[in-house]
Amino acid sequence: MDDIANDIEIDLSPYKFIAGVDEAGRGPLVGAVVAAAVILDPAKPIVGLNDSKKLSEKKRNVLAEQIKNHALCWKIVSVAAAEIDQINILQASLMAMKQAVERLEIEPDIALIDGNKCPELSCKTAAIVKGDARVSAIAAASILAKVDRDQQMYQLHEQYPQYEFDRHKGYPTKLHMELLQQHGPCPLHRKSFAPVKKLL
Repeated sequence: MDDIANDIEIDLSPYKFIAGVDEAGRGPLVGAVVAAAVILDPAKPIVGLNDSKKLSEKKRNVLAEQIKNHALCWKIVSVAAAEIDQINILQASLMAMKQAVERLEIEPDIALIDGNKCPELSCKTAAIVKGDARVSAIAAASILAKVDRDQQMYQLHEQYPQYEFDRHKGYPTKLHMELLQQHGPCPLHRKSFAPVKKLL
């Protein structure tokens, strides 16, 4: 499936400006959760949009540049680990998504949110399960969020090379768990997440 036909139950024909919204980084034990909102330009279609998890890193990076160059507008927002620990990961994800939409230069007529929960917005919203594989604007948002979060992980790797964040991107892989046991949490680990909490 290279290109996504918007195969959803909602009729989008009444809406001119449709924002796709998605986040990256709910599952990792370290760093920010990142959300992106994108309004694509129907006059400049981007070939190859798909759920960011189904694309290679190289392909995501190429598409992210195209999205930034061709979309009508886009925004990326991060909510840091300290804030995630205060308000929980679901609320932090919703907050990042809300801010990403609110900061778009064009106010959308409708925001299509990946998943089953919508942030509170002044425009119409619709939650679409597996939206990143079904709606091109959500796929575009998922790519921007994932590329941005991966960049943050590479920067974190420079700061704390002992955790090898460049390899596992902060997810609770076997390698990450072993290194976490060995070195203890770094200041940007999410202290409210059980595997980190246990080591504090």
